[in-house]
Amino acid sequence: MYASTTESPVLLVGTAHVVDVSAPLRRLLTGRSLNGIAIELDAERLQALLRSGPEGGGRENVPLFLRLWSVIQRRLGDELGAGAGAEMKAAAFLARDWDLPLFLIDDPIRETIGRLLRSLSFRERVTLLLGGFVGLFVPTRVVRRQVDEYNEDPGELLEAMRSQFPSVTRVLLDERNEHMADRLAGFRRKGFGRVAAVVGDAHVPGLKSALERRGIPVEAVRLAQLSATGSSAGSSPPAA
Repeated sequence: MYASTTESPVLLVGTAHVVDVSAPLRRLLTGRSLNGIAIELDAERLQALLRSGPEGGGRENVPLFLRLWSVIQRRLGDELGAGAGAEMKAAAFLARDWDLPLFLIDDPIRETIGRLLRSLSFRERVTLLLGGFVGLFVPTRVVRRQVDEYNEDPGELLEAMRSQFPSVTRVLLDERNEHMADRLAGFRRKGFGRVAAVVGDAHVPGLKSALERRGIPVEAVRLAQLSATGSSAGSSPPAA
């Protein structure tokens, strides 16, 4: 037990947007002394998710390769679990059930897309487009194997992504990590120190580093650890 919220670490929970870890997430957070839950969403995406859609509005302004990847995410989420974004929806419902503040710490999706489009090289655009078409036909067993491989050595896959898609990793990982760390630090200054932040697992190393540079202690639970907690879920609220 920590003497104050300023001594309490932020709990970073790494998840996968196409794998349903709702039950392990509930089990992990049950009994934790929390005064808030944060999720890697903005208001637009949260509303879309609660309406059972994985993305925000304005699809007519979204480039083809992003629409393709959205379709892939929806398909894999449906086949591998309870739908794309199930873990974020589960975290939002936990905050509601336990009467905790829900903090939306991600950048607005339209701003992120704008930054990404301004940053992409021609090669990255073509590669993403081709990958999107190929991904439409990837069997779920292949994705399951890739998730297992990622869990065994997430650093290797992230380094490969940085090499192949430098603009994508900078905009979608590095910049967003800094912005999410700023928001978590802001909530902490307001007295919300015991916060569980549910984010995609690829964000965990960078976000942890960004928080620690701001003098904020961090406890990190990676996707592999979360999945290993089992599928049985607790039902009690976090301890006061």
